[in-house]
Amino acid sequence: MAKKEQNSENSVAVARPKESTETAKPKEEERPKETTVEFLSSLAAVLVTGLFIITFVVQAFEIPSSSMESTLLIGDHVFVNRIQFAPKSSWIGPLLPYRDVHFRDIVVFLSPAEPGLYVVKRIIGLPGDRIHLRNGVVYRNGEALDEPYVLHDRDTTDPYRNNFPAVPPTDDPNVYPNWMVDLQSYIHGDDIVVPPDHYFAMGDNRDVSLDSRYWGFIPKANVIGRPMFIYWSFETPDDQYRKTAWGDRIMFLGKVVLHFFDETRWKRTLQFVK
Repeated sequence: MAKKEQNSENSVAVARPKESTETAKPKEEERPKETTVEFLSSLAAVLVTGLFIITFVVQAFEIPSSSMESTLLIGDHVFVNRIQFAPKSSWIGPLLPYRDVHFRDIVVFLSPAEPGLYVVKRIIGLPGDRIHLRNGVVYRNGEALDEPYVLHDRDTTDPYRNNFPAVPPTDDPNVYPNWMVDLQSYIHGDDIVVPPDHYFAMGDNRDVSLDSRYWGFIPKANVIGRPMFIYWSFETPDDQYRKTAWGDRIMFLGKVVLHFFDETRWKRTLQFVK
């Protein structure tokens, strides 16, 4: 019996599980799931930040006409720096790269002739500058300008355009009526003098550009910003910006979808505007 009991103890001992010498790994704590309210709050923050940036910092614009060729082409899409020329604020002004508009700057502004229309031109005259043209050459404060960016692609002898302001604008249908009346008050000798807080601007494509020669000076308050770079460029018809009907817009959108790769001007992508 004793032997049998000993065997029983041994069998019981064998049946006992061995104690693990390894330290048990703690279970990973489950992260709390984001609630609907938290998700909507995050989304709202992103939207508000994006809205702030496109409203006050940068804004996208499309070039609608050929007046700035070949610097900017029809169908160029640019990002515009809205802060650089904005009025300085007292609390954050030292932290931002504010500066005044400079001679030869390219600027986007609200047209003084057509309310709500955004226009892009190059600044040729600053407040106090004396400007005139002779045979298409621009003279600023008595000196002829060297303008390698200017395009003359049409054989035209428009006397008003090329000899401004010596030739009266009475026979040119493109001159706005208000400018036709006000022009004489700014002429001193052979020049037109830019008044305070205004700019004289012209398009680089001088033979087709309707600019300060036709509608007058740009008020400083109308300046929106400076184009920084082209983020996309697409082959676009000359008159596309005039086609505002929904049918025309949908047709052009279909063209963009079908010809995105073969009619995008890839070489102009990320090109700086200067």
